[in-house]
Amino acid sequence: MINLLNKKILLIICGGISAYKSLEIIRGLRKNNAQVKTILTKSAKEFVTPLSITSLSQEKVYDDLFSVENESEMDHISLSRWADLILVAPITANTISKLSSGSSDDLASTVILASDKEIYLAPAMNVRMWEHPSTKRNVNKLLNYGYKIIGPEIGDMACGEFGKGKMSEPNEILKQIEVHFKNTKNNNKLKALVTAGPTREFIDPVRFISNRSSGKQGYEIAKSLRDNGFETTLISGQTDLDPLSGLNFIKVETAQEMFDETLKNLPADVAVFTAAVADYKITNYENTKIKKKEKFNLTLEKNIDILDKISKHNSLRPKLTIGFAAETNNLVENSIKKLEEKNCDWIIANDISDNSIGFDSDDNQISIFYKDKKNENLKKMSKSLVASEIVNRVIEKLN
Repeated sequence: MINLLNKKILLIICGGISAYKSLEIIRGLRKNNAQVKTILTKSAKEFVTPLSITSLSQEKVYDDLFSVENESEMDHISLSRWADLILVAPITANTISKLSSGSSDDLASTVILASDKEIYLAPAMNVRMWEHPSTKRNVNKLLNYGYKIIGPEIGDMACGEFGKGKMSEPNEILKQIEVHFKNTKNNNKLKALVTAGPTREFIDPVRFISNRSSGKQGYEIAKSLRDNGFETTLISGQTDLDPLSGLNFIKVETAQEMFDETLKNLPADVAVFTAAVADYKITNYENTKIKKKEKFNLTLEKNIDILDKISKHNSLRPKLTIGFAAETNNLVENSIKKLEEKNCDWIIANDISDNSIGFDSDDNQISIFYKDKKNENLKKMSKSLVASEIVNRVIEKLN
């Protein structure tokens, strides 16, 4: 276990026979110098006592959302901000259901909903409950929201049955926390750049040509890089998305502006070019608004190709250069051609003819083409989960 000095872990304990294992988790975290605060749900107090937790954690135990003493300090906000990581172990089928629907009727669920930190869940329940379609659906929703799931394992259960649903052992849970902080520490030394959204090419002061890109996938990749410890810059075209905090956020309009800002923020260890840069710009830009006519002609010229310029740059090319390809046909052929012509390390492609994974969708289905001629196809999932899959591969490649 790495030294967790100054790391702040908020442990939430739900009701269930596996709650006794939470005491071993607290002991392991404290042994490695982490600070641990604990929330007990109402049912958890039937299995472990606040006194036993306090004696191990050396911290106050929180258990009642509506305590006048606690809420005068706004515990549901302060606890979520205090923690570097939130661990729910065990988490029951009931709590999984509540989180998947956004319910917040107690301190535990309210803190989780108010948090912007990494959240790990360690499920524990009867095998039939784990295999129930509603539980599977709820777990998938939580994965799509960005929650991390540890386990459950296959084994003998307290109810006498055997199967999947047993909470992972404390050592395995502690190992997952170790990996998280180890990656974050290693990645703190790494610099990432992401471009996202559409560019605009102006015809006159009020009119422009652009495209349908929402920027959602690029923003999710930037968030995942940030959350995994990268020093991240996001250069965004004009989108309806809120600016991201915790990273260097730059808003631009034209392809030239995006290129200029990209150059200013290089070198980087990894650059992910998700932006839908307009292929053409206006040659005959008018300085005043063009008055309405029956018809008028536009002369277009080829725009700067940011990916091509950066991937072939002698000194500023990132160690890992990743391009995106939005295709309506011949996805494999076009992606491989782009990979070779642009001198990329990877091309990530998706079929935008499918509206369920198109520009405005919250889901995506991608294929990754690698420089060594290999490729892999990922199943349809949320753009948040796609971002996690991409960033996991980036971390593996760089580290």
